[in-house]
Amino acid sequence: MPLIKPLFHQGRRWLAKHWLALQPATQIGVTGSFGKTSTTRAIAQVLSSRFKVRQTDLNLDTLYNVPITALKVWPWHRVVVFELGVDHQGEMTYHLEIVRPKIGVVTGITPVHADQEHFGSLAKIIAEKQKLIKALPPEGLAVLNADDEAVRAMAKQSRARVLFYGRNQKSARLWAEKIQSNFNGLSFILRFKDKAFPMATPLLGSHHVYTCLAAAAVALELGFSLQEIKEALKKLTPLSGRLDLKKGPFGTLLLDDHLRANPASTAAGLQFLKELKVEGRKIAVLGEMGELGEYAVAKHREIGRLAATCNLDYLLCVGVLPKEIYHAALMASRQKQKRRSSQAVPKIIWVADVFEAAARLKKILQKGDVWYLKGSLLKHMERVLLILEGEKVACRLPSCHFYQPCLFCPKLKS
Repeated sequence: MPLIKPLFHQGRRWLAKHWLALQPATQIGVTGSFGKTSTTRAIAQVLSSRFKVRQTDLNLDTLYNVPITALKVWPWHRVVVFELGVDHQGEMTYHLEIVRPKIGVVTGITPVHADQEHFGSLAKIIAEKQKLIKALPPEGLAVLNADDEAVRAMAKQSRARVLFYGRNQKSARLWAEKIQSNFNGLSFILRFKDKAFPMATPLLGSHHVYTCLAAAAVALELGFSLQEIKEALKKLTPLSGRLDLKKGPFGTLLLDDHLRANPASTAAGLQFLKELKVEGRKIAVLGEMGELGEYAVAKHREIGRLAATCNLDYLLCVGVLPKEIYHAALMASRQKQKRRSSQAVPKIIWVADVFEAAARLKKILQKGDVWYLKGSLLKHMERVLLILEGEKVACRLPSCHFYQPCLFCPKLKS
């Protein structure tokens, strides 16, 4: 019996490889340390306004997701978009045994999975992810984030044409300017060649300008007009649990971002919270950013220093590594006070777990407050919200590999 599952998986991979090779669909691969899911989804949704498109499932592990998606591609599909996540050496090679991308997109690099259980270093992360760019054919296209130094350097590895996107017109061929972000979404001016075109999307946070630019770059390559891209971007919506705005307990507004946490996404969420103009108070609840290896302490401290500049009323740090956020934010706030800075200084609190966090929030939250909930998927920070909403939560695991929402876990109430 133990042999049946791996034999089945290998057989499915073999079938997926040969099946996909027979299909005429243009294959697109998306990788990076952050923004992969949002970018994959945005590309697929923009292209689906004209073509039949298949994309990888949002909730499946990539190792299984790639062959399953490949087997769902049919002759009438014009495009298939693969999210190519990797967290161990050799996994991109494994994906590329099945996928033969003509277009490759790299969103950005940060030391996620740099711990010894995964890659072990940032250099190994870069080496693995850039295999996607090396695999592109000469007639293909590499779509690279020009604002990320590690991604920009991947252009040297490409036989394909390269299209840089970003915010800096000096390094990007496709760039955004006049970016505005609020509760209603994101707007910006897209600049490409000699054209300037206004764009808007319901996606929350100015960091999603990269999501939109990557989708636009792929669409332009496949013959879309800027007007078509504009209409498609209007229909994008935030993913649940990924900077998703919803009604919170006690008459609050919740920016729910609990499904993933890395330095880039956490910084982006805090920046969005800072940019918001609200009548109530601003509160950030930050859990651990996982799998950072030797970079863990330094990156948590960076977030602490950033949080101290975001005009928060409260900063609540939850867990062992977030204690580094707590100390760094305290130190930065004290320095601001010494300089008599005009910026507000948050009340900074550290708690050991989600139960203490919920208990503190019950005393803090008031009607009209806007609060941001962030943490690594395995830390299951959604338990904080469940407790505040009156759900019975008995699970005290500090970390758990259950990838579905806690409400579906049999351990939640036991």
